[in-house]
Amino acid sequence: MDSLAEIRKRRTSLGLSLGELAHAVGRSDATLSRIERGQIRPSYELVQKILSYLDGLEARATPPLRSGDVMKRDVTTVDGISLVGEAARVMEKGGFSQLPVVEAGRVTGSVSESTLLRALAQPTGRRLRVRDVQEEAYPQVGPDFPADLLATILTRYPAVLVLGKGNLQGIVTRIDLIRGLRGTTLRRSEHSTGTPEA
Repeated sequence: MDSLAEIRKRRTSLGLSLGELAHAVGRSDATLSRIERGQIRPSYELVQKILSYLDGLEARATPPLRSGDVMKRDVTTVDGISLVGEAARVMEKGGFSQLPVVEAGRVTGSVSESTLLRALAQPTGRRLRVRDVQEEAYPQVGPDFPADLLATILTRYPAVLVLGKGNLQGIVTRIDLIRGLRGTTLRRSEHSTGTPEA
């Protein structure tokens, strides 16, 4: 079983001695040692008992992932008083499909490519301000919000904003959450902000 080959690796990564594991599952040190070396084949029940015990220790050793752990810290925003053409330029330069809208440091809404397209297609579209065409703001959570609960929100919205003490601290997109939940290190570039195109 592949799981048997992982027992020693998982045990040592937790700093757990062979004796401690043996005591926890009600077996001798010698028996556990032979299992780890592949010299004996344990019962299915014993394997499950060992793995369950290791799972419990790992769950306690690993703090739960929070929104602050997966967010992009530098968020590209567009001011509500900007002309829609300026918002379009910011999107094009950063490769974003939507952006949060702020005014006087407060999040007031969001703007997407489709919204800008509709606005710019109007005869007077170039004179419109972002605040005139903006859509609802993305959902907002605190930095300690459980990351696994973000999944439900992100099935309905393209992004979630992370606010702390009323200040915008970061943004979480679907790909950020996917990377975070699967344990991939997020590589942030200086311009890795806003909501990238899918």
